[in-house]
Amino acid sequence: MNDLYNELLDIIRDNNYTDEELKLIEHAYEFACETHKGMKRKNGDEYITHPLSVAIIVANLNSDASTVAAALLHESIKHGDATLAILEKEFGKDIKDIIASLDKINRLHLTDNTDQNAKYMRKLLVALAGNVNVLILKLAGRVHNLETISGLPTELQKQKALETQNVLIPIVHRLGINSLKAKLEDLSFKILKPEIYEQIENELPAPRAELQEILNGVLDDINDMLRANDISFESKCRVKSVSSLSKKLEAGKTWKKIYDIMGCRVICETVPDCYLIIGLIHSKYKPIPGRFKDYIANPKGNSYQSLHTGIYGPEGYPIEVQVRTKEMNEIAEHGIASHWSYKEHGTKQIQSIMEQKLQMFRNIIDATSDELSDDQEFVSNVSVELLSKSIYVNTPAGDVVELPEGSSPIDFAYRIHSKVGDTCVGAIVNDKIVPLEYTLQDGDVIKIMTDPNSVPKKDWLNIAKTTQAKSKIKSYFSKQDKEIYLERGKELLEKELKHRHIPLSEGLSQEHIDKLINDLHMSCIEDIYLSIGSMRYTPLYIVDLLYEDKKNIEDTFLDKIKHQSYKHDKNYKNDILVSGNDDILVNLASCCKPIYGDEIVGYITKGDGITVHKKDCVNIRDVNTRLIEVSWSSARTANDGDKKYVAKLKIDLAKNEKHDLVDIVAKATTRDIIITSINEVDKGTYSYYDVLIKVKNKEDLDLFIDMLKTLKFIDDVRRV
Repeated sequence: MNDLYNELLDIIRDNNYTDEELKLIEHAYEFACETHKGMKRKNGDEYITHPLSVAIIVANLNSDASTVAAALLHESIKHGDATLAILEKEFGKDIKDIIASLDKINRLHLTDNTDQNAKYMRKLLVALAGNVNVLILKLAGRVHNLETISGLPTELQKQKALETQNVLIPIVHRLGINSLKAKLEDLSFKILKPEIYEQIENELPAPRAELQEILNGVLDDINDMLRANDISFESKCRVKSVSSLSKKLEAGKTWKKIYDIMGCRVICETVPDCYLIIGLIHSKYKPIPGRFKDYIANPKGNSYQSLHTGIYGPEGYPIEVQVRTKEMNEIAEHGIASHWSYKEHGTKQIQSIMEQKLQMFRNIIDATSDELSDDQEFVSNVSVELLSKSIYVNTPAGDVVELPEGSSPIDFAYRIHSKVGDTCVGAIVNDKIVPLEYTLQDGDVIKIMTDPNSVPKKDWLNIAKTTQAKSKIKSYFSKQDKEIYLERGKELLEKELKHRHIPLSEGLSQEHIDKLINDLHMSCIEDIYLSIGSMRYTPLYIVDLLYEDKKNIEDTFLDKIKHQSYKHDKNYKNDILVSGNDDILVNLASCCKPIYGDEIVGYITKGDGITVHKKDCVNIRDVNTRLIEVSWSSARTANDGDKKYVAKLKIDLAKNEKHDLVDIVAKATTRDIIITSINEVDKGTYSYYDVLIKVKNKEDLDLFIDMLKTLKFIDDVRRV
């Protein structure tokens, strides 16, 4: 116990805490010792060793004094006689709030074998934590618990390891605290897969101790070389953890293709020093071809910066060397835990960024954009949810449901199930009947009354708060309207045929239907009925298309182009010129989705004007007729410059990497790109995202694609 406390004090002194902060930590330690006096852990250790060990982990992350004090005190309520009121009186409101939040999330049962529920538990955990420091304490506490878990039954050990793997590790990865992530991964892996753990240890090219000895020798050589060149630095080395090796082996790598079993890290003062050190190392050790990576010039999406290289060490063993500055290392190792270490103009910029990332954690997009008719409305609704505070309400069975502040019973009903929402007829909140317009409050217990014969009401759109509920309501009425349009279109077309004394069997013969489908680029007769019922085409136009030998639509366009006088100095209103003219009706092809800056060509259609395709579109590759020259106008106005075009991307996801949509959304935001839908496709052996975006021009799209390719969990990005 005394050794642990002295270790903590050494770290605190190294971190340059003030005398006042040191007194706070000493007071917290004395208070915790008294609270846990005479108590033992299940493995037989003095109970105070757990808070002390958690405080050491937290202090090693360069956490502030309040967080270290909270680490010492965090078990004093559950395993002691302290109260929140006493803690606030002794240590202040901030520390009391941290411990209260930690106590709240420690009551959650996080184990769940389904991926969807694991995601929900991660989100709920972060939301309830509220404060970044609470999460850090939770994660640090789990590290020490897994290190000393031997006193628990085997099944309980596996349960703790499983919830660590499914819920906690994705959170620590998102926060960027790599030092905790590595420990949690290895500890949980050893518990869940002890046979594989032992097998990998035995398959190392040499015993771990021997590899570490070789590595120490290489590091000594590097240290001597850097001192001889008057470079200020710190260095360390390690043999790769079993869990990390397992991931590489599962991804198909062979032992001969794993170049970072042994690794050294050099931490220096400046960026120029980083490049100088790499040069010096390459002058002494033979570099491995293709292993140099410059993440300083091209940072990863999680702000990670470093230089990586591979060298051949003694006996031909490959060794990875990482070189980075102190600040780069701080962010890489400790993530948001180190936010106070680097300040600019008195503001905690890293803290601000990470708090925004936490806010993204607290919300989820439950609806898909194709259930919403308007792209801007989709983006607006999602933005409202992302920026709203959350409330936590309960089902009668005690399950917790998270909703945006201001939600109604309708939102709750659709969150439970779309069928519950569609058939909702009333709500009981805290044993009282309330109107559906009622605004739910934190902690409410809600029961939804349903009627299988009931259907959604359109005025619910004015009551619903969440994107999920609104999209489901709109989806219902969209299907209903489609049936109405189909029936109306069929009636109008048949009425027009009868008006012209054309028998239905003749007018709607298969030959005529095939002609309409071909001329109007539709897939079936129902599409034609739908276009008439929705007033896209009149029944008069459809029948004329079948029976009257009149000038085709494309001929009208060609005549207009042919006789148009050109004015090169005119202020063009449209982005696309058809043979030099900007007032011709044009449509962008949905198959290839051209955007401003693409090489394009026009296709003259019947009824829809000129359809603009990319020149390499497969649908016009073999077409020789009805093509016309089109180009982008170089005289776009300021308003035209804000116009956005739809593009579709396929994002191939790296195997065995955690996929984070927040990073993709963040990249889009920096380029003023709107994401209208993201659909994950799982093919078993691989997965990818189909993403629809709105972008101003090809240049912005190309930059966005390049930015996405820097994200660790993305293998490739291409436009489709």
